[in-house]
Amino acid sequence: IDSEDGLRKKCHCFHQQELDILYEQSHIRDMIASENFSNLSYEYYQGDDLTHFRKCVDVCRNFVQNFKQDYHNLFFYGTVGTGKSFLSGCIASELLQTGHSVIYFSASGLFDTLARYAFDSRAKEALSGFYEDLYNCDLLIIDDLGTEVPNTFVNSQLFEIINMRNNRSLATLISTNLSMRELSDRYTERIMSRIIGDFKVF
Repeated sequence: IDSEDGLRKKCHCFHQQELDILYEQSHIRDMIASENFSNLSYEYYQGDDLTHFRKCVDVCRNFVQNFKQDYHNLFFYGTVGTGKSFLSGCIASELLQTGHSVIYFSASGLFDTLARYAFDSRAKEALSGFYEDLYNCDLLIIDDLGTEVPNTFVNSQLFEIINMRNNRSLATLISTNLSMRELSDRYTERIMSRIIGDFKVF
C-alpha cells in the first residue's frame, strides 16, 4: 500500500500473515475464533470473583478502545480458570481486526524459541529477525508466565523484552497462574520492579 511519505509498504494483514508463518502462530486464529468479546459470559463467576472479572473486562475494553493514544501494559495473575487467557484472546481479536500486529506466545514457547535460536550459531539472522518483531509488534502477549524452565537465560531475556518494549512505548500483556509472592521468588528484582512499575496489575 502507499504510505504517507509516498513509498510503498506492506499492509498490516500481509505483515500479520508473515508473523503467523514465522512463529507458527496460526493457532492464534483458532484461539480468537472462540475467545472474543462476543462470546464472553459472566455465568461462571459469582461474588467477589464476578466483581473482579467485570472490572478486568472493563479494563480490557478500555485498553482496546484507547490503544492508539493511551500506552500501558497489562499483567493478569490468578489461579487456573479465572479467565486470563480468554481476556488476552479478546484483546488480540479486537486489535487484529483494527489493523494492529499481535504476537502471542506461551511463556514456554517463547523462551524455547529464543533458546533454540540463541544457542545455534547458524541461526543469527533468524534470532535477529525474531528480536526485531518481538520488540516492534504493536502488542506482545506472553501467556502462562511461570510455565517455562527457570534459569538465568529466561530472566535476562524477559527483562530485555519488557525493557525494550517499554522504551519504545509498545504494549505488552502478560498472564500467569503464579501469585505475586511466587513471582518474586522466581524472577529477579529488576523484573519485579518493571512489572510493578510499568504494568497495570490485576
